[in-house]
Amino acid sequence: MIKILASLIPNKILRRNFRQFCYTIQIRWEAEYIGKNLYCGKFSTVNRKTTIKNDVRLNGLHISGNGKVIIGNNSILGFDTLIISDNHNYKGKALPYDNTFIEKTTIIEDFVWIGARAILLPGAKIGEGAIVQAGAVVHGEIPPLAIAGGNPARVFSWREKDKYYALKKQYKTNSTKC
Repeated sequence: MIKILASLIPNKILRRNFRQFCYTIQIRWEAEYIGKNLYCGKFSTVNRKTTIKNDVRLNGLHISGNGKVIIGNNSILGFDTLIISDNHNYKGKALPYDNTFIEKTTIIEDFVWIGARAILLPGAKIGEGAIVQAGAVVHGEIPPLAIAGGNPARVFSWREKDKYYALKKQYKTNSTKC
């Protein structure tokens, strides 16, 4: 529907801005909390237990399930990122699983960059300043300042600690985006 309405706008830039505005409004209706300066470049879906803090960029995020999801300040989630926030209960009273779900909290801390088509499984935690490579499947925890990728995601490098904290300090001093 948004694309159909946008197609009626003759100016390409206004058409793109209209789509981004509509995508952002839709997220604001669905999420539990949205901070300031949310940018939503592509159609995204969240659940009612989603918290999105300040200066976050979404480009086609999809949250599946009803578990709590927290996205920290100044984080960027690449195209088609998938967060699965609950599991079927295979320990229940039916096979292969019963009709109950096990909800888990997924946390993405501040200044995190998640690449395109990454998948975060229930209970994943991404530490501050971490980078998750495109296509990675995250189960468990990625430490702060780590660079991780693969299936399952493993840390293969680290951000330069001194440079990261200097940039973070400069960011706070200037109050401009990195």
